[in-house]
Amino acid sequence: MSGLIIKADIEKVKDTVDLEEIVSNYVTLRPAGINTFKGLCPFHDENTPSFNVNTARGFWHCFGCGEGGDAISFLQKIDHLSFTDAVEHLAGKYGITLRYEEGKAPTQDYGKRQRLLDMHRVAEEYYQAQLHSPEALPGRQFLSERGFSAEAAKHFGVGFAPSGWNGLSNVLRAQGFTDQELITGGLASQGSRGVYDRFRGRLMWPIRDLTGATIGFGARRLLPDDNGPKYLNTPETPIYHKSKVLYGLDLAKRSIAAKRQVVIVEGYTDVMAAHLAGIDTAVASCGTAFGSEHVKIVRRLLGDIADPSMGLQLASGESRGGEVIFTFDGDAAGQKAALKAYGEDQNFALQTFVAIEKRGMDPCDLRIHEGDEAIRKLVAARIPLFEFVLRTTLTAVDLSTPEGRVAGLRAAAPVVSSIRDRALQKEYVRLLSGWLGMEARDVASEVARAAKMAAYAETQPQAQVKPQSETAKVTSPTEAESEAPLAYGDMRSPRFKLESQALASVLQCPVDCLGTGFDEIDLLTFTSPAFREVHKLLQTCGGLARFEAHLQAAERAIPDPAVAVAKATEGWNRELFDRASNPVKQVLHALLVVVLPQDEAEKLGYFARSVTISLVKTSIARSIEQLRFEIGRLDALGQDSSAEFRKMLTLEERRRALDEADV
Repeated sequence: MSGLIIKADIEKVKDTVDLEEIVSNYVTLRPAGINTFKGLCPFHDENTPSFNVNTARGFWHCFGCGEGGDAISFLQKIDHLSFTDAVEHLAGKYGITLRYEEGKAPTQDYGKRQRLLDMHRVAEEYYQAQLHSPEALPGRQFLSERGFSAEAAKHFGVGFAPSGWNGLSNVLRAQGFTDQELITGGLASQGSRGVYDRFRGRLMWPIRDLTGATIGFGARRLLPDDNGPKYLNTPETPIYHKSKVLYGLDLAKRSIAAKRQVVIVEGYTDVMAAHLAGIDTAVASCGTAFGSEHVKIVRRLLGDIADPSMGLQLASGESRGGEVIFTFDGDAAGQKAALKAYGEDQNFALQTFVAIEKRGMDPCDLRIHEGDEAIRKLVAARIPLFEFVLRTTLTAVDLSTPEGRVAGLRAAAPVVSSIRDRALQKEYVRLLSGWLGMEARDVASEVARAAKMAAYAETQPQAQVKPQSETAKVTSPTEAESEAPLAYGDMRSPRFKLESQALASVLQCPVDCLGTGFDEIDLLTFTSPAFREVHKLLQTCGGLARFEAHLQAAERAIPDPAVAVAKATEGWNRELFDRASNPVKQVLHALLVVVLPQDEAEKLGYFARSVTISLVKTSIARSIEQLRFEIGRLDALGQDSSAEFRKMLTLEERRRALDEADV
């Protein structure tokens, strides 16, 4: 098909990209070994990091959901790009010129996302330039009255949309963008007289994704004759989804990861005020309530909690927490937003706090009236979310009467019963009893009753509506089985750990595993079905002997031994991937990012060889045991067992040799 990128250029992109840099735009990564990093998976919700990145191999894999791949597949999945769009994005980022089959340019379908991003970049530059125009005086006054200097406006990319109907549209048309692209990107609307600018006579804030690319705008009304909403945002577009973006996150992400804190404010000026006051972890939702998708983004950047103790996740880690601080307005809407966050996620709730200014001032107003220090004090005076929820619940009843106190107890008990940390739950029982003026045992009894009622409700059957699709694909059993994920088996067993470490060593450090006898391992040595399939693939491709052929070819062409080893390993791994089925490819991805527990190259090589020999010895021991059984059976039947006996002696000699070898 004409227009396709040639394979050599795709491989060049893969070899050039920095996988850690790409992934770090979306996930906070922490070192987990040589060339290995880990963090919370961006593709499923999890409490502990099971997402690993191996920069030396150029692969990522999540042990929680099973997803894995390279930099191209990562961008495809996280930004919903086509393969070509992802390659073109990476090529542009790293300055690689792509060539296409038959020398043709990409077809019209390629690069749509990049076109929209380029269009928004031009729009942002246009708006920023217009902020200095005479017409933008109300916008500059608005910023000045709120204590924002020209430097601050430039730092946050603030601009101005002129009042005319097609100022931006004409600029974009001159740059080669079509009217349909303007409408698709949310920068223009279709009227009865044609296409016109969506944003007019407003102060403009660029909304950027984690990479810093502008994907939308937030527009504040300025003029008295503007009958539109106070804030007008970009509508849903192929690149802008308001439930999955937070304003200011591109500026705050590094501080969030370093300080392990996120401060959630309500508006664009609140983000500016907080950052200028030194709270550089502040972000805001864009025209929508803070929801579950925002929770996932925040938790990924915080790198929540601890490492799992799964067999494949070999690096140890310490428990890590983080703070999420809501600074909503003290009005009913702000309280409702904080209460909604309470219901999102138990782990999220446990690390969430609320900081509300008692007079109802938001961070921007607070900075105007009392200065930067007042914002810092507001954040420092945060209270736990559970406490806020309980206090808010109790404000709805009259605690001066017995009836009101009982009503308050019954309303607050379900909140306390929902706290899974038992020690923390006991503390809130004590606090609640004090606020209500009741005996702690009576409060504890009501909390226990609320827990039982919640448990009973969960056991009741609920009607479920299963969506049906007339166009749903019907998959044959054979096809389904061939593409189904492979089972790993008991991932907590010591044997699983040995098998995963040995296979990971063979794939990641094959040069250190030469001469160990790995190629002679019996297939049934592996207890994990997934690892058996990988071993079958290795045998089909020639095993470590095939890698040695790659190495010899590389050593003839490359004088530097280390570079030759790296090139041979890369070529061997690619050959395995080319011949693997999709389910086996997923297992290969997993093994290539397994963290081998050594932090120095020399020690890593020693470990890889040692663990591989341990698996070989396990295989030998299994074979010896089978031969002993067969010898006993033959002897009992009065048949010749000398051949089996000689095989057993040979295996015993091999095992002793491995025991005595200086590995």
